Amino acid sequence: MLSPTQSPPSISPSQMNLLRIVTAMAWSDGSLDREEAALIINLLSSLFAKHPSQQQALRRELRDYLMQDIPLDELIPKLRNSEERELVMWLGYEVMRTSARSPAEANINQDEFKAYQKLLQLLDLSAEDSQSIETTVAVEVGCV
Repeated sequence: MLSPTQSPPSISPSQMNLLRIVTAMAWSDGSLDREEAALIINLLSSLFAKHPSQQQALRRELRDYLMQDIPLDELIPKLRNSEERELVMWLGYEVMRTSARSPAEANINQDEFKAYQKLLQLLDLSAEDSQSIETTVAVEVGCV
């Protein structure tokens, strides 16, 4: 329930679900790092809002929702179509690739890799679609 001073979210229930899924991926190792939070906020604000001024306002709002950690099992069934499933996989892979907690740690930590494997299972995408999305992300971040 909203407090008297709290306004309803400016994003749709579907967009809120996407945010919660990606946030659950980031929290899977027990912490939400500054880099992960920034990545989530920047990616989703640019997906959900078209104009820079809207994106800036949305960034502030999204930050408040990052403290919620809801299990993937509760969130994935709320996805409405294959486009949302593919978008969640893309976002989840992006978050997982930036999960190093220290410079000495690998970019992908074990806890988030396990969560990503669970995400793939719950999304039930084809191996071909999964590989295509992973390759696209790797190309976009300059790893290929």
